[in-house]
Amino acid sequence: MRPTQVMMGGGEAPVGRYGKFLGGWGNFGGMPQKGIISYTLSANKQNPLAGTAHAAIFNTWRRFSAQVLYVAPPMIFFYYAMSWATERNHYLNSKAGRQEFAEE
Repeated sequence: MRPTQVMMGGGEAPVGRYGKFLGGWGNFGGMPQKGIISYTLSANKQNPLAGTAHAAIFNTWRRFSAQVLYVAPPMIFFYYAMSWATERNHYLNSKAGRQEFAEE
């Protein structure tokens, strides 16, 4: 006999001669697994910050070196453009600059 959709979703009703198809929530009614060993370490014995300083330095360098060629050339260009514009503005507002462009 094939279990219905309701019985396949869980519940406590028996199905066929094998008992439950699936148990209630958290109790799937399967055979207990044997031979599985798990080891844990208590929270106060762990070192959660192991290697973070070393990883932070080298990860920062890796990310910086990957992006520097995208950021540095435009910054250098605009720095020199702004420097030229500032010097030109100072010259045009000086006595010599006003005399040079006075007749225009």
